[in-house]
Amino acid sequence: MTIALIVIATILGLIASVSAVGKLTKRPDVIETMTNVGVPEHLIPALAGLELLGALGLIVGIWSKPIGVAAAAGLTLYFLGAVASHVRAKDQGKDLVPALVLSLVAITTLIFEVAR
Repeated sequence: MTIALIVIATILGLIASVSAVGKLTKRPDVIETMTNVGVPEHLIPALAGLELLGALGLIVGIWSKPIGVAAAAGLTLYFLGAVASHVRAKDQGKDLVPALVLSLVAITTLIFEVAR
């Protein structure tokens, strides 16, 4: 279970980091998607910061269960919020899929963190 947790937490952390960098560098496709689902542009850097904190927490969580659980829970809420934003905006297309998949990965990570 520990190896599976480390692998999935690392994958989630890397994806969250890449997502945050896209927001911080203001990649046009990322900004367009975020504004299409109703995220005010001034909140985008804060959301990127939350993703980076979650990724860092997953790394530290390898050695500290409480931090790992908190980071996995935070990223789970973050990505479930992304899914909710897409659904609220009636975005059922290709932009919803990454948020949905990342929600499932985050939930899986959280389950592994709690179970260890």
